[in-house]
Amino acid sequence: MLTLAFDTSSRTAAVSILKNDDILYDSMINVDVNHSEVLLPAIDQACQQTRIKINEIDLFVCTIGPGSFTGLRIGVSTLKGLTLSSGKPAVGVSSLAALAMNVSVNNNLICSMMDAGRGQVYAAYFRYNNEGSLNRITLAKAIEPQNILSEIDQPIDKSIEFVGDGAIKYADIIREKMKEARIASPMQQHIRASAVGIIGLDKYTRNELLDPAAFVPDYLRSADAKPGRCLFENK
Repeated sequence: MLTLAFDTSSRTAAVSILKNDDILYDSMINVDVNHSEVLLPAIDQACQQTRIKINEIDLFVCTIGPGSFTGLRIGVSTLKGLTLSSGKPAVGVSSLAALAMNVSVNNNLICSMMDAGRGQVYAAYFRYNNEGSLNRITLAKAIEPQNILSEIDQPIDKSIEFVGDGAIKYADIIREKMKEARIASPMQQHIRASAVGIIGLDKYTRNELLDPAAFVPDYLRSADAKPGRCLFENK
């Protein structure tokens, strides 16, 4: 099964092609250019490098939020165009879940934090289960970073690993609240499209597909755009 996955939820854009669980191609674009200018050329480049035609793709997957309002609209519009024109299925993935996969499998809580602007972050907690799958522990929210620990309603018996550009930006606030907090490296702050594809494949096996004519991004915050329904996954 061939999967095309991409992410446009933050300042980076990422594209990946997977064959079943094997990553054939994985790229990231981190330049100050609008995603509308880079996404389709990046998809075309991925197909050229893997010698796979777009009509051979079996599944399309992209992040549908939270994140940049403009970036999400570009990604969702592209996903809709690809699936409506091809008739192939589509899956939407939480950008916070994909970000959490930058942390290797361990027993710690993982807090994904994306800078949301206006002094807030988009955040949610995750933990790997015994099978190595990522489970969501809390709902995703737009929240002030100083309130991030109040989202956990269970005993914190281990260090929390914070990952994402929000964690890096507000590292001092996090460490003030929790000295044992682990802040992931800047190398881990960007979403990998291969992680989006892996999560998407898992959702596809559970038949958690999108209605291409009806779904909307999950903005989480309605100040700049009309909010969509919330969609979360366990991996």
